[in-house]
Amino acid sequence: MKYAQLLPPASISKYVRYFWVLENDTPTKSFKMLRPLADGCPGIFFQHSSAGTFYDASNRILPEVYLYGQTITPTEFYIHGNLKTLGVCFFPYALKSIYGLNASELTDNCLDITLLTAQLRDQLVNANSTQRQIEIFASHIAEEIKQKNPTLDGETEYALRQLIKSKGIVSLKSLQQKLKLSERSLERKFSQQIGISPKLFSKVCQFQASLHQLRQNNYTNLSDIAYDNGFADQSHFIRTFKTFAGISPLQFQKGGRKSTENFSLL
Repeated sequence: MKYAQLLPPASISKYVRYFWVLENDTPTKSFKMLRPLADGCPGIFFQHSSAGTFYDASNRILPEVYLYGQTITPTEFYIHGNLKTLGVCFFPYALKSIYGLNASELTDNCLDITLLTAQLRDQLVNANSTQRQIEIFASHIAEEIKQKNPTLDGETEYALRQLIKSKGIVSLKSLQQKLKLSERSLERKFSQQIGISPKLFSKVCQFQASLHQLRQNNYTNLSDIAYDNGFADQSHFIRTFKTFAGISPLQFQKGGRKSTENFSLL
């Protein structure tokens, strides 16, 4: 399995974390994949149907190019044919900022991007290389930014920055007091601009921090990971991990290391 990340041009780096490419080394007729691990970020997914077609658990064919929101519930996706996928990983606020969407509408969901821009799919399909496809994505995103001239709500930006910086451990009550916002007001801002509540986003940050520690093998036992990442105890950590990954930390250790930053492969 080949996986690579590429940094975006400076002109869109405020909204795009990275581009990624994922493909299998040898041809195959079927492949099973656990959908993106919860990472707090929406994105775009492109799989040329001439290489292989993706299906969801209900056997629904997915669009060749789709925009997806926050991934909270692990979902298995299946491919018929070869895996040759290109994606965009946005920062958490991109759906509202770039596309003007209420981010909560795409949480655990996706949208055929041709409903927003008819030309993008054809341009990607007709591109003669992965590098050209990345250039097309970058141009599309830059044009959306130019047209909408997006601005992120200052209070949401501050709270988001503090949650990411603290890896989800910062007190939400202290953030509300600092921003002079009620719990409900902050939740409403996060729902519209990020797609989930601040509390749930903090849990995703904790999960990602623990996942990184697990991948780095930087622990003696699971209770170390629980303690280092603000979980009440080892049981709480295991429950949270299974909620977002769909498997236990032990199962991940045994087989889930075959994964990318935002996907776990089966």
